[in-house]
Amino acid sequence: MTSVLWFTALVVATGLERLAELVVSTRNARWSSARGGVESGRGHFGPMVVLHTGLLVACVAEVVLLDRPFLPWLGWSALVLALASQGLRWWCITALGPRWNTRVIVVPGLAPVTRGPYRLPWLRHPNYVAVVVEGVALPLVHTAWLTALVFSVLNAVLLLGFRLPAEERALATLPPARAEVR
Repeated sequence: MTSVLWFTALVVATGLERLAELVVSTRNARWSSARGGVESGRGHFGPMVVLHTGLLVACVAEVVLLDRPFLPWLGWSALVLALASQGLRWWCITALGPRWNTRVIVVPGLAPVTRGPYRLPWLRHPNYVAVVVEGVALPLVHTAWLTALVFSVLNAVLLLGFRLPAEERALATLPPARAEVR
């Protein structure tokens, strides 16, 4: 099997993982709504979905259309980072439990989560670290540097300009964090 087919399989697997996230997210959003959860930042959600879907399509399109080579020193390193980002993402999902979803929904009265990667005071949004690393690493598995660059710039605009401010405003409505036993 050629490296392009292996890379395509990796991107398809990543897409399937995203679908699994959406199933978990939908279930968790219902959980939050049933407890009075309030959604913030709805306006940026559609562009975020388009951008993240575009990342997957662009990865394969750039490799095929621009005949990007597989460079082992870059590809294997990027694959390790892409897989590590998935590990971090699922650690975040597990730590947040039913409070994790792809939207910004907070349940009034619940203190912020302080377990898992959220216990690190210097890493307030570890899930976004996973997103940033994956956005660079996944395309670079097969030298799709243009996709990595364009996604990173657009993701930075979306994340810094819209998503993080919405999330910070929502988190500011919660009571102070308290120590969790775990």
